[in-house]
Amino acid sequence: MTAIYFSGTGNTRFCTEKFSEQAGCTQIFSIEDSSAVSEISESKDIIFAYPIYYSNLPKIVRDFIVKNSNIWREKNIFIIATMGLFSGDGSGVSARLFKKFGANIVGGLHIKMPDCIGDVKALKKSCEENLQTIQASVRKINSAAECYKNKKPTGEGLNFISHMAGLFGQRLYFYSKTKNYTDSVKIRRDVCTGCGKCEKLCPMKNIRISEGKAVSGNMCTLCYRCFSNCPQKAITILGSKVLVQHKIENYEDKL
Repeated sequence: MTAIYFSGTGNTRFCTEKFSEQAGCTQIFSIEDSSAVSEISESKDIIFAYPIYYSNLPKIVRDFIVKNSNIWREKNIFIIATMGLFSGDGSGVSARLFKKFGANIVGGLHIKMPDCIGDVKALKKSCEENLQTIQASVRKINSAAECYKNKKPTGEGLNFISHMAGLFGQRLYFYSKTKNYTDSVKIRRDVCTGCGKCEKLCPMKNIRISEGKAVSGNMCTLCYRCFSNCPQKAITILGSKVLVQHKIENYEDKL
């Protein structure tokens, strides 16, 4: 069994590790790891995890699945989708792709985590409320992992009703947000010190340091990793003001 994930601010990584620990999976890789494809190819049972944006897949995740379409045939895939509030068919959006490439979808799990879009006021909670959300999610993960081990996996987000909820709840209206990569990263040159942290962390290599300042391109996948790790709070993406920089590491020692 192999667990594969994509994570921006750490929410999905955290959930993948917790589920894998309880399910007895010791091989955990990010899709950014050079060995991820070969590890998937050699495994029959796959746990595949990602965050949901506007009830849809992050562009980087969709591209990974499609680019490696030949490795999914006859794989047994359990899907974990993390979200700030609601997705409808968070697991279903990738399940339909995986099935197209010959995979067997064995189950799905939706996990609510603190919202990572820290430059938009919607869904923002206090640190205590976020901690309670994470604690509730850990309990749900542990229960779902036991079901998975007992060959009775949960099936959240995989039926027709969930599909309609995801489509009409958000995806139909915000499809353009995730259809393509974006150039929406904004960097305040008067605040940026050119430390290079964003350049090193960006999964798309969309940020570079030029003349001592960070400069962004047009390949942002909206993961908010650069935003949440900028020590100068110089980066915004969808909003115009840094409200909170969410990182799961800030909560892990309290669990």
